[in-house]
Amino acid sequence: MTTATGLAPKRADELEHLLGPLSDPANPTGATAVLAADERAEMLTAGEALLHSYGLNAEFVPPELGGRLERADHLAEVMRALYRRDPALGLGYGASSLIAGVTLWTAGDERQTERAAGLLLDGRRIAIAFHELAHGNDMAGTEFAAHTAPDGGLRLSGRKEVVTNIARADAMVLLARTDPRPGPRSHSLVLVDRASADPAHLTDLPRFGTVGMRGVQLGGLSFDELPVPASAVLGPVGSGLETALKALQITRTVLPAMTTGILDTGLRIALDHLTGRRLYGGPATALPHVRSVLAGVFADLLRAEALGAVGARALHLAPGAASVYASAVKFEVSRLLLEAMDRLAELLGAHFYLREGPTALFQKLLRDLAPVGFGHIARAACQMSLLPQLPLLARRTWNRPGTEAPGDLFALDRALPPLPYDRLALHAAGRDPIAGSLHALLDAPWTPEHADLRAAIAGDRADLAELAAVCGQLSPVDLGVEARPEHYDLVTRYVRLLSRTACVQVWRHAGPGDFLADPAWARAALHRSAPGPHRPGPLPAQVEDALFAELLDRRATGRSFGLTGRQLAV
Repeated sequence: MTTATGLAPKRADELEHLLGPLSDPANPTGATAVLAADERAEMLTAGEALLHSYGLNAEFVPPELGGRLERADHLAEVMRALYRRDPALGLGYGASSLIAGVTLWTAGDERQTERAAGLLLDGRRIAIAFHELAHGNDMAGTEFAAHTAPDGGLRLSGRKEVVTNIARADAMVLLARTDPRPGPRSHSLVLVDRASADPAHLTDLPRFGTVGMRGVQLGGLSFDELPVPASAVLGPVGSGLETALKALQITRTVLPAMTTGILDTGLRIALDHLTGRRLYGGPATALPHVRSVLAGVFADLLRAEALGAVGARALHLAPGAASVYASAVKFEVSRLLLEAMDRLAELLGAHFYLREGPTALFQKLLRDLAPVGFGHIARAACQMSLLPQLPLLARRTWNRPGTEAPGDLFALDRALPPLPYDRLALHAAGRDPIAGSLHALLDAPWTPEHADLRAAIAGDRADLAELAAVCGQLSPVDLGVEARPEHYDLVTRYVRLLSRTACVQVWRHAGPGDFLADPAWARAALHRSAPGPHRPGPLPAQVEDALFAELLDRRATGRSFGLTGRQLAV
């Protein structure tokens, strides 16, 4: 069966070809070199040189500034080529500059954005320093200060720690307190040019040791009254938190989406190992339990990429709702990836932690994946940001059958308008076209052979109505940081429904002959996300057989295991 290669930009194929076969020990960007760099706790030098010649930073710059950042979903697919082989290279060379970049594209003036674009297109780096160790995801608690000096400029004081590339970045975007009083207007974003900064006011801090991402330069800086001009502030003074929360909606969506490349390779390593391993007179993959786990992980990878793809498209087509979808993608995709890699580790047994041999890359991928659950923003913080929005979503969308999803939201091969940075909002104001599409989806024509899928959607529609009734009764006390655990469970329940809807809609909108048009994966996605406190049981036999056959075919033909099924340089 064909796969949706048209969903991915040709640039992803070009980068994959340049990176070369992962299994070739002579390849300077292959697994052997990646593992050697990790053992030395260094970035892969050959990889950074290759990415510089390829011009990867152009993926983070809008077209009007000379770059290639046209589509969020295409950006995720390009970056998966890196995360499949070396997540440290993906984060250390590119993703950190992406976070800084979208912040600048959201709030920077012409001079600031042109300066930032020039740096990135020249292959340089911009560090982003929002959080502080003492305050975690509570950005409003940031103590790093910028006070006004007699000359009208600013003086920066405080510490920024565990910041990617801060020691080698040419510029930095810093969240700083510009008003000692509490409140949403107490912080500003400041763009600092490292080259022109007075080194007498800066002290480099040592890198914190980490279990994963060992090659990434996670350094820190201590600022002692560093002078910067007033023009260094991004947007109006006091708008820092608002800008950060808007811009992070883009990166909260695309960063987990690109990280699915880790599971792609993890699944390939496990499948290769278990296919060659002889147990009880045959290959390990002949054992029912092994087949079941592998097929289930494959289904979960497809689920994760489907939700990520729809979330990325929503940034273009429904930016007003992105505050909800970004947190949902971060919360659910990270969970799927972490749990799936753990299941593969169980199958691999002792081989999952070996640092030598054919499965050695798995232990590095497993360690490097861990930050997907807490880096940038923690999963718990995503729950906290979603919970207060549920009552309004329930009243304005979930109980209104007339809600329509934007055209092409679920048709992954369709064109998209430019990213509307200026239309991102702090709150969705009750807008939820994905969950709202359940009404129209249930009323759409269904063929008899898909009656089981329609029945599942009918159940989801009833569950959404019940969830709306519960959320509609929540009081302000139930929505704050001290909300009871059962209220946070409502978020988990909502995100599950959102994910199920996205998967079925992607299936319904897939083109004829495409693997995504096969109902087997949609059935698997619904089965794997069925409600209940325990892990779902084995897939139905026919569904499992179809997914396992597809998995083996992709392995044999060297294609990725995600939605696009792209040809890999295996």
